[in-house]
Amino acid sequence: MSQRKTLGLVALIAIPSLFFGLIFSFILLLAPAKPAAADCGPVSVVVDGNTKVDGYTAEQLRNAAAVMGAGKALNLSVKGQTISIMVALGESGLRGLDYGDGPGPDSRGLFQQRDNGAWGSYKDRMDPTISATNFIKALQAVPGWEQLEPTIAGNKVQRNADPYHYQKYWPDAVKIVQALSDGKFSLEGSDCAIPGKSGAGDDYPWKDSPTWLQVGAGSAAASPLGMFYRECVDFALWRVNQQMGSTSTPFKFLNGNFRPDGQGLGSAVTWKSGWDAKGWPTGKTPRVGAVVWYAPGTGGADPSFGHVAVVKEVKDDGTYVEEGYNGNPPPDDHNYYTRTVSSSAPSAFLYLPSQGEKK
Repeated sequence: MSQRKTLGLVALIAIPSLFFGLIFSFILLLAPAKPAAADCGPVSVVVDGNTKVDGYTAEQLRNAAAVMGAGKALNLSVKGQTISIMVALGESGLRGLDYGDGPGPDSRGLFQQRDNGAWGSYKDRMDPTISATNFIKALQAVPGWEQLEPTIAGNKVQRNADPYHYQKYWPDAVKIVQALSDGKFSLEGSDCAIPGKSGAGDDYPWKDSPTWLQVGAGSAAASPLGMFYRECVDFALWRVNQQMGSTSTPFKFLNGNFRPDGQGLGSAVTWKSGWDAKGWPTGKTPRVGAVVWYAPGTGGADPSFGHVAVVKEVKDDGTYVEEGYNGNPPPDDHNYYTRTVSSSAPSAFLYLPSQGEKK
């Protein structure tokens, strides 16, 4: 465990306020993720002998390709295909299991579908394409499924006792879909945005825009979201918009219209009250895509203005990977960063409407 240090950092401010402070450092500073391509290209589901994904057999990849093919036939987006692979991983390890478990002894196939008449015949349930087609049709029938955290969307179909059972399979599902697509798509952008998933790296649209330090606070340093370019609040609000399906102007959530009471969302210090005013849930448990909120002075944050970031990944050891902007000292300030943080370090996690803390 590395020694904690306090890093000089801007504590992002809403226009026109101009207050800056210090931010924190945490255990295990990580290298920034590589930017991904800007749009989703065609998804190929042909598996050849050269396609490899560490830890998975050719049979598992063929089953994954069948799931993706079923998705394409139903015009399912890449993120929907990834959810389908995630669920199949969580139910069967992408294997056509001819047996069930204690709670469902009659469960069969990739999705462990029950013999209750809803999922077709035994032959249907054991067929990768047919079983995937039936799963996908049920997923598409879930109201607002694309706005749900992937594990929650999958659970709306599967009704697993633990709605977060599938969450740990998401990273492998992403790798498998990417491998079978031969790298021709990214998990960012409008069709590829993943609600509850904070993207695949630095997809912030204004990463090359001038900061207020470069042009002056009274100049054109404000992004279309109404925050200063390349500040932590602007990046976090971009993520909120992206995850809620708003990826281009006019954006749905702005500094000036986020709160229903007419007040600005403001600098990092006011974000928790902004969530409360909007009636969105908050809690102490990290969820992928949730905004991380540090109250003033918490975890080394500025004593007046705090900091916000976004949960990129949740680990099994009580830590999570945080992503954001302006989280490093000069000369690397106002740039994208990631770091691994103890789940107990922040003051709160600010969830999107579908991400409420597990009870």
